Amino acid sequence: MTEHPRLSAPLSIGRLKLPHRILMGSMHTGMEDDPEQFPELAAYFAERARGGAGLMITGGFSPNGEGRLTPGGGQLSDPAQAAHHRILTDAVHEAGGLLALQILHAGRYAYHPKAVSASATQSPISPFPARELTDEQVRAAIQDFARCAVLAQEAGYDAVEIMGSEGYLLNQFLAQRTNQRDDEWGGNAQRRRRFPVEVVRAVRAAAPGLPIIYRISLMDLVDGGQAWEDVVALAHELEDAGVDVFNTGIGWHEARVPTIVTSVPRAAFTEATAALKAEVSVPVAASNRISMPQDAEAILAEGQADLVSMARPFLADTAWVRKALEGREDRINTCIACNQACLDHTFSQKRASCLVNPRAGRETTLVLEPTRTAQRVAVIGAGPAGLSTAVAAAERGHRVELFEAQDHLGGQFALAQRIPGKEEFAQTLRYFTQRLDDLGVEVRTGHRVSAQELIDAGWDHVILATGVEPRVPEIEGLEHPSVITYPDLVSGRRQAGERVAVIGAGGIGVDVCEFLTHGGPQTTPVEDWQKEWGVAPLSGPDAQIGGLRKPEPEPSPRQVHLVQRRASSIGKDLGVTTGWVHRAALRARGVHQITGAQYVRIDDDGLHLTVPAGESSDTEATDAPREPLVLPVDSVILCAGQVSQRELVEPLEHSGISLHIIGGADVAAELDAKRAIKQGVEVAAAL
Repeated sequence: MTEHPRLSAPLSIGRLKLPHRILMGSMHTGMEDDPEQFPELAAYFAERARGGAGLMITGGFSPNGEGRLTPGGGQLSDPAQAAHHRILTDAVHEAGGLLALQILHAGRYAYHPKAVSASATQSPISPFPARELTDEQVRAAIQDFARCAVLAQEAGYDAVEIMGSEGYLLNQFLAQRTNQRDDEWGGNAQRRRRFPVEVVRAVRAAAPGLPIIYRISLMDLVDGGQAWEDVVALAHELEDAGVDVFNTGIGWHEARVPTIVTSVPRAAFTEATAALKAEVSVPVAASNRISMPQDAEAILAEGQADLVSMARPFLADTAWVRKALEGREDRINTCIACNQACLDHTFSQKRASCLVNPRAGRETTLVLEPTRTAQRVAVIGAGPAGLSTAVAAAERGHRVELFEAQDHLGGQFALAQRIPGKEEFAQTLRYFTQRLDDLGVEVRTGHRVSAQELIDAGWDHVILATGVEPRVPEIEGLEHPSVITYPDLVSGRRQAGERVAVIGAGGIGVDVCEFLTHGGPQTTPVEDWQKEWGVAPLSGPDAQIGGLRKPEPEPSPRQVHLVQRRASSIGKDLGVTTGWVHRAALRARGVHQITGAQYVRIDDDGLHLTVPAGESSDTEATDAPREPLVLPVDSVILCAGQVSQRELVEPLEHSGISLHIIGGADVAAELDAKRAIKQGVEVAAAL
């Protein structure tokens, strides 16, 4: 008997029979844009269907040229294009799955000069201003949606999803922020919602038996967004027009409230889903930060939704559904919501993948074939690189032994999981630890192996994943008792005072500031998180149009200064879709940011610096005017980079042993778990 009875219950959507309550939500992979990549996209979907996925939804395809996300973006508007899609639908059906096509018109989010919208506006995430659609063009676009749905049906798709959230075209018509029209397509809430309603009516008329999913924006989280009563009125009209299921979306892409990053509490927006469910009679799917079966089951058990929609968890684990329904959630490779290989790639126009599963998006090229000849493999270091290598090599059938000098596994991930908002990283360590046990990998913790020991043992391959150690900058007074390295601080071996300077403003420095300024429990309750980011309740005296209210961040228990040598802005090299979240959190907690600093010394008075004088902008010039600054702090935290631990390299290379160097031992600059885990799997695949 399954441990998740509600999750495993079947559901009918029109003529479509779903085997369970889990949708694989839309995720743009970058393979949608080129039909020559459809065989790879087909393999991507088919592998997840074999893992138990029922109904999966493609990345967005535009119904016409203006609506494409990019100049060469995916489009379905003629029979020749539809013929290519048979590659996808046939592969999914053969694997036992179902596939829906998402129809997405980018509107002013289009990254090309032909962008259009409800009104002539420009989004902050595209350099191209959008022109206003005429009445004739609006009516033509409605027919384009209908034609796209018919072509999807002819191509073998089991359903369509109409993208009406996240700030794309249909959402743009709904919001005063982007719809300043005074004709029958704008002017008041009823006329603003006419366009999406007419789109659904046209699709239903053109494809009478085709199930229609509508992704509805529950909370726009932007000024000038929809009021909750407008969302409800829209849902009623859409249901009458023919919608079979509501999938839910939260926030526009330009919103300054995070909705899916790892610091967002799990299932943070299900209250909104429950409110919609109470208003409509068709099934409603919950979405956003639902990553584990117990959370999904609880949402259904509490009556907050009829289905759960997840996208990134299927990148992380292709067999998520099968493991969940068999009660093996401890074997799930959990999405940690880092965005580093998925959304960051998408917004940089790269193929999407996954930090914890680098095979995602590479199903046909990064293949772990069973080995014909088992090799003896020693993996040195149990951080992300070493763990991924050991697991992947053992999965292929090699005999693997894993050595770790510390008394625990995880390397830098063991530290990262202690940062508030990064608790999910512990799930990756849980997964790897479980896999090592399942595969029978011998793990030797607390053992600092020597080169001679490895040479004498006669290993077929040695994988050096020894990681990094903190770089010690050249500053007078480093021996002062106020100086603490970031591993000592985050691990709890040392405590910081109430006035702290953090040296180094890369990813580690930013994480350390999060650690220092977080006063409450490590995991922020949903209600507190909503107050911190200014998410308003749907109803009552605090309800606001667009779902926003004044943020109320928790005060920091410490005064923190974040200092860097570079004159560039703090956090410049952080992720495309996450960096702004970290920078906003630092500002909200009052972290004092200093750039272009030169370090002088550390003593009883604190940290002595020189900084650019006055309004000087030439902060990196050696002759630019500077002035002294003393930060009167109790603690100075060193986050000034790291260096590779490579003491085993030279003797092993001289021995002639087959040696592979990966992860931080290979490149220390800015810790990169995405690269480390990918290197580990690639090395294992090539053995």
